[in-house]
Amino acid sequence: MWFSALSALWLAATAWAAVDRGEDGNIRSIALRTHTLKQPYLDSDMSSRWYDFGGDTVIRTDSYIRLSSDRPSQNGWLFSRVPLTATNWEIEVEFKISGKNQLYGDGFAMWLTKERGQLGPVFGHTNNFEGLGIFVDTYKNNRPGTVFPYVMAMVGDGKTPYNKDNDGKETEFAGCSARGIRNANIPTKLRLTYFQDKSLKLELQYKTEDEWLLCFETNEPPTIPSVTYLGFSAETGELSDNHDIISIDAKNLYTTAGSSTPSKKTPGRGGASKLAKQKEGGSWTWFFFKIIFFILAIGGGYVGWTAYRTNQKRSHRF
Repeated sequence: MWFSALSALWLAATAWAAVDRGEDGNIRSIALRTHTLKQPYLDSDMSSRWYDFGGDTVIRTDSYIRLSSDRPSQNGWLFSRVPLTATNWEIEVEFKISGKNQLYGDGFAMWLTKERGQLGPVFGHTNNFEGLGIFVDTYKNNRPGTVFPYVMAMVGDGKTPYNKDNDGKETEFAGCSARGIRNANIPTKLRLTYFQDKSLKLELQYKTEDEWLLCFETNEPPTIPSVTYLGFSAETGELSDNHDIISIDAKNLYTTAGSSTPSKKTPGRGGASKLAKQKEGGSWTWFFFKIIFFILAIGGGYVGWTAYRTNQKRSHRF
């Protein structure tokens, strides 16, 4: 009986320790299976339960989902079958842009839009979209003073078009240069984190593995439609590249009771805030282990008392 109780306690402790807290101890996450995609990508019937694909997209089950190959005039897309309805979420994508040519283009995009699976002129997806687009643009058309490849976000209202001639300069919400993101020597990734009405943050990994570079962060995020589809698309013109999706890891984020969603740090207060969070996390950890020690002490006393009673009975028998 005692060992059964101890086993149950151990399982509970293991489950507690396995909760993903992220960098902020007050943030928890739950994997969104409906929007996560990893090798081998396809089910036994050679289709994906959660994603559709079309255009020139090619799937190699042991390696990648190739939205466009290193050939001219390619367009391909990959879109979730069910909408993303989570209020707060984090989407981490491993991708690869590669090619042998000195001149290359055009790039690929990540979408959170009402439209899904519609071929078009905006990195392989339809124009006049409604929602959020993240563009990894590798070919510079006309943006003096901007270093390419360039990563930018655009918020579409369903009416305003993306202007390819100036690389979407007038409709850019935020962005950053990312020289070295093509033909990188490490796995290249992007991580988009969104808290409704609180923050939107885009991070990139392409210089050093496990080192995330902040592309942009705002505590005044755009309004994203409550029902959107997660998708990816790519396009090549006269110039070309391979645009591959390696994996998609989507999570629903939520905060614990009494905590607030993250916001931009105020100079001079970041250290105090971090210390408070560490103390809060430490107090909970210590409280949890005190419970374990208490139960173990009771159990140990019970085992000792039982052994003593058994010895007493044996001595009376002789």
